[in-house]
Amino acid sequence: MVLTLDTPSAIAAADKPSLAGLGREGLRAALAAAGVPEKQQRMRVNQLYSWLYVRGVSTFDAMTDVAKELRTELSQRYTLARPEIVTEQVSVDGTRKWLLRLPALGRDGKAPEVETVYIPESERGTLCISSQVGCTLNCTFCHTGTQRLVRNLTAQEIVGQILLARDRIGDWQGAEVPGDGRLLPSSDRKITNIVLMGMGEPLYNFDNVKAAMELAADGEALSVSKRRITLSTSGIVPEIARWGAETGTSLAISLHAVRDELRDELVPINRKYPIAELLEACRNYPVLSNARRITFEYVMLKGVNDSLAEAKELVRLLAGIPAKINLIPFNPWPGAPYECSDWEQIERFAEVVNKAGYASPVRTPRGRDIHAACGQLKSASVKQRASERALADVATSGSGA
Repeated sequence: MVLTLDTPSAIAAADKPSLAGLGREGLRAALAAAGVPEKQQRMRVNQLYSWLYVRGVSTFDAMTDVAKELRTELSQRYTLARPEIVTEQVSVDGTRKWLLRLPALGRDGKAPEVETVYIPESERGTLCISSQVGCTLNCTFCHTGTQRLVRNLTAQEIVGQILLARDRIGDWQGAEVPGDGRLLPSSDRKITNIVLMGMGEPLYNFDNVKAAMELAADGEALSVSKRRITLSTSGIVPEIARWGAETGTSLAISLHAVRDELRDELVPINRKYPIAELLEACRNYPVLSNARRITFEYVMLKGVNDSLAEAKELVRLLAGIPAKINLIPFNPWPGAPYECSDWEQIERFAEVVNKAGYASPVRTPRGRDIHAACGQLKSASVKQRASERALADVATSGSGA
């Protein structure tokens, strides 16, 4: 059974700007605009930071240690709104998918949309978040890749997805667990892992993604371990080393082929950064070790990339790289040009990889009934012209955490 909630979020976007998702500097600027003296700003920022990211409040009135006069002033100028929920779907396996509407930036006044997915397991929960509206990479097996890029998300919008998800599943201290809480992890924290595997190529939005993940990993904010934050890239080679050096998060590579001529077709960015260059960047990833392995994602496409010869070549290519290989059964979508490999062939492929000493789990498809599985995300956003995207980038260049 698929539950679909078409009601908007309880905290819908408002005309006033939201403070939710801002970093310390953004909060300081907001307080200064509200007339808070400079000598008080550090203390007030710390108060707001704790209320927003430790306790997850959604109203200024809940900030009981903030002076009433300041709460009134802040509420007149700002909100604590999260992204607006257009639809919420809950799969039979507990996977949740939210279609979120962002503030309108196009000349036509229509608001872009992104999708965010939460995947619960018995003792952990993974939140898959988006970094762009649409995508530029055009990977042929990926539904998201069929949607043109509209714009980058701001750091605030990226963090907003985490806040919204924690609201909806009751992942704040003392919060109520929703009625279908039996499908949530048994752990105290319901979101234990964050993966940048939603819509978009996160390394093409480096600065905003970095700022958002710094807030997510901050022990005084959302407090998610960097080891449990994973950035997935299709292979933007020049940015991989920089990401590792500046953030220290885990890394996943969307590989999907062992020959350049096939990867050129499946993952067109390979024409610019071929396999050999990509794997060299992986070998030099700053936080790489036997305890911090790179995950290589390999979607199983029937008759395309699933032969045992390709399994053996995959093992050869990854020699010397501390790695885990995720074999992903292809998740179909309307009009997809591929089929999923037969299960027996996936098992034979996995056996070759396992015998070579690599952990090679076959990723169980989650949320297929609500099109929330890997490669299935695609919003109904308006596809803005390039001129409109440029205007949006100018309008948002000074915002974020």
